[in-house]
Formats: sequence, C-alpha cells, structure tokens
Amino acid sequence: MIVGVGIDICEVARLARALERTPALMDRLFTPAEQDVQKLESLAARFAAKEAVAKVLGAPGLPFNEAEVVSADNGRPSLVMHGAVAEAAAAAGITRWHLSLSHDGGMATAMVIGES
Repeated sequence: MIVGVGIDICEVARLARALERTPALMDRLFTPAEQDVQKLESLAARFAAKEAVAKVLGAPGLPFNEAEVVSADNGRPSLVMHGAVAEAAAAAGITRWHLSLSHDGGMATAMVIGES
C-alpha cells in the first residue's frame, strides 16, 4: 500500500551557489558517499530526493544527510534511511521506497514513493 508520494525540483545553479556560499552545507545535506558524486546535476537530484522524502513523511526538518541516495552498479538509484529519518519511516509504516531521478536544462527532479 502506498503511504505517501513526494516530488521535488531543484535548480542546479542555485544549489551550486548555496554550496559555494556555505561550504558546511555539504556535510549537512549529503553523506560522504553522496559527496563523491562528480556531477553537480546528480547532486542536485539527490537533494531533490531528500526533499521528496520529507514530503512523503510529512516531516520537514529531518536531517537531510540521514536520507541517502545510493546507486546500484547499473546506475539505478535507491534510498537508504538512517537515524531519525529511518525512525520516522518506521513510525509511518514504510518498508519500501521507490525513487526516480532526472536532470535536464539546469533543473533536477526526484519522485519518491513510500510503501508499506
């Protein structure tokens, strides 16, 4: 059963400016593995995924770096939750996540579905 759906869009240049202006933001938003992503567009899509997760959970303010986007060997993205985000997902009854990422034209987007 679908518990929630979230979608978000992120302007790549805006994220770049924010990270340049506030370098500590990188650690607050992204896990060390996510920070290794080479393309800014991919990083922006990961940020959009974190915002979409917050929408699914109806819980803005959760630590962004506790919702992690990981990629399989074939490039397919998935979500791994840690800490308070994992606890919020468990409390909502979410046992499975679905994720789609895309970027084009300076914009990145993510759609997330939480399923029980």
